[in-house]
Amino acid sequence: MWRHDFEPGKVVVGLVLIGGCLAYLAAAGGWWHFPSYLLLPVMAVGFCVAGTVSSLVFAVRRHRARGTDRPDGLS
Repeated sequence: MWRHDFEPGKVVVGLVLIGGCLAYLAAAGGWWHFPSYLLLPVMAVGFCVAGTVSSLVFAVRRHRARGTDRPDGLS
């Protein structure tokens, strides 16, 4: 039995944050140079993607909880 449901939106947020941290660490170490103003919009897009994923998962789970039987026989 699972203790909690898998939430892919949180996985996406975690990957976005880890990616941002790695980018800043690479820039601080001198291994990679990128414009500093570029990271915040990229992270904002990542957070929007995570919100979209969470919304889709919520919609799918709500649809499955209702059941797939319809009176007209369509699924």
